[in-house]
Amino acid sequence: MFQLEGKKPLEIRRINLTPIIDVALVLVIILLITAPVLSVSDLEVALPEVSSRGIEDENKISITISKEGKFTIDRRKFAGENLISVLGKELEKKEGSLVIIRADSHLPYRVIRKVLEDIKAAGARRLAIATVQSARIPLEETDPGEKDNS
Repeated sequence: MFQLEGKKPLEIRRINLTPIIDVALVLVIILLITAPVLSVSDLEVALPEVSSRGIEDENKISITISKEGKFTIDRRKFAGENLISVLGKELEKKEGSLVIIRADSHLPYRVIRKVLEDIKAAGARRLAIATVQSARIPLEETDPGEKDNS
């Protein structure tokens, strides 16, 4: 820098960030290119194939229980006391079927437990309980020592 008549040289008050940003961007690009290469293993592995499990078309038996305690099996009404015999006949027709229980959420647990026992007694080997996926699970933050006053 050259000096003007008796004045001090001009000071640079700002740092030029352009070269720093250029270097940072080059490093990011290098990382993006090399990261996939580093994650690949040297071993050849035959990964298993999977498919999503949908509901089997004709290989299921659906038992529906209303909150009043009324029973249906594949849309045919029957008395709850006859569950073992009715389900046993269905299982003979459709051997190896998946038995799906669709019960009202307000039904007492003792009824569900009895139905599960009857299904086992009828000879079912595969069982599922139908549920509804909630849209959002509310998280309640409470102190473990705090009592619920509701």
